[in-house]
Amino acid sequence: MSGVLGSLDDFGTRSLLTHAIMSVTLPLGFLIGLTVDSQLGVVSFVALLNFTAGMWICQSIHSLGAEANEDGYDGVINELRTYVE
Repeated sequence: MSGVLGSLDDFGTRSLLTHAIMSVTLPLGFLIGLTVDSQLGVVSFVALLNFTAGMWICQSIHSLGAEANEDGYDGVINELRTYVE
């Protein structure tokens, strides 16, 4: 694979991507839940909360598999440090 999908071969990149998605959807769910009135706000909040929880569970299971492979993954904080340095 080449291009954008090729960069997702690295587990650290996939981990950063899933954490970025979770960091956007959870506050967005809270914002919509607090600002949109009626059932639409409640349903949108619950949907985004469930999506974020599902992403969290998938990331947790996926990171357990990465630890078993010992491919050099040290956690999302250390992955961020390597991108910043």
